[in-house]
Amino acid sequence: MTDPVHNSVLDNGLRVVTVELPHLHTGMIAAYVRAGSRHEDPVRNGVSHFLEHLFFRGSHGYPDGRGMNALVEDCGGSLNGVTTRDHGYYYSPVHPLRLEVPMAVLGDMLARPLFKEIELEREVILEEILDEVDEDGRDIDIDNLSKSALFPAHPLGLKIAGSRETVTGLREDHLREQHAKAYGARNMVLCCAGPLKHDAVLKLAAQHFGKLLPGQLLSETPVNGAPRGPQLLAVQHKESQIELQISFRAPPEEDPDFPVLRVIKRILDDGLASRLQLNLVERKALAYSVGAGMDGFSDCSVFEVGCACTPRKASAAVTEMLNLLAELHAVDVPEDELERAKKKTRIWLEFSLDSPAEMIGWFGGGELLHPPVESFESWIGRIESVTAADVRRVAGAIFRRENLIACAVGPLAGVEKKLQAAVDGVL
Repeated sequence: MTDPVHNSVLDNGLRVVTVELPHLHTGMIAAYVRAGSRHEDPVRNGVSHFLEHLFFRGSHGYPDGRGMNALVEDCGGSLNGVTTRDHGYYYSPVHPLRLEVPMAVLGDMLARPLFKEIELEREVILEEILDEVDEDGRDIDIDNLSKSALFPAHPLGLKIAGSRETVTGLREDHLREQHAKAYGARNMVLCCAGPLKHDAVLKLAAQHFGKLLPGQLLSETPVNGAPRGPQLLAVQHKESQIELQISFRAPPEEDPDFPVLRVIKRILDDGLASRLQLNLVERKALAYSVGAGMDGFSDCSVFEVGCACTPRKASAAVTEMLNLLAELHAVDVPEDELERAKKKTRIWLEFSLDSPAEMIGWFGGGELLHPPVESFESWIGRIESVTAADVRRVAGAIFRRENLIACAVGPLAGVEKKLQAAVDGVL
């Protein structure tokens, strides 16, 4: 198969990636920037997310925010933005014959924002932050709690949106400083996927993103030493169920063991036959919602399993999840189960070839955080080479008591000691 991925670099240092997928009828455009809460000072936590919001209020070329968005929508698009811990991205679906308007709008809003209506947007963000705290202002977002415990005194432990205190303290000069620092061309990647030609994308990119100054690639604080576990972070909250999450620091995507963790994730969480669903829900009715996930960064990752359950079943649910992790490094995964996990990974990758959104995430986000980006065939090869012995070895190295961080949010009265005993007693 001809390689559908084409890479170029503009004179200002902007990397342009096109994934040519002629079999599709829709496209996607995205601009990735290496700027998230990881790149912030604790006093200005939330400035990247605040800036993301302001871009949609208007730019010099498109001063009316509503009109700016309407132009893209009239071309079949829908402008949106996301800030994460280690990057941000701005994206829109695109009609393959109407790429120029979304490209022009996206380029101008990122290069020349007006910084207008800051106080209005501050109120919107403060409302958004209320979703993560209780009535007393305590953080009840389990992902925030987990990351703060996994990365103490490190920027990866900061909240993405910031706190009420930090957002209230952000001024226009802080936002302008963040824009000047982060939104240089060398710190960004423009990616398009769909029935598009790289030459046409490159021409439009030079025309509409050439306004960006080169700038510099943002540096990142190296990951510090992992906290000593096992630890339980428990937050009382007035709800009917308890939300539980068990997390471990893990290696980055480039590490030879990363594909093994991907296979482990599928063994644990991939439909009704997977181990979490089968054991916690179908066989023992310990939880109504279960899942496993991986959160990747440029130099590390986080592996997590979790569930939601009634308080009286919380300690049993934690024990069962930990037992399932322990079993992975105590007993070989049966060959048929291992092959199923690997086969389903390949199928998922093949399905993603029909998704422009998956393609920009893989090749655009990958170019920003993990260049050079690995090809599908190379990635599939690494997945298919995973053995039962690899699963036992990696599970034994990662799922260790000293690496364990557990978080619980919900009605904990009368169950917290049992939860602590469950966390302390397995692995």
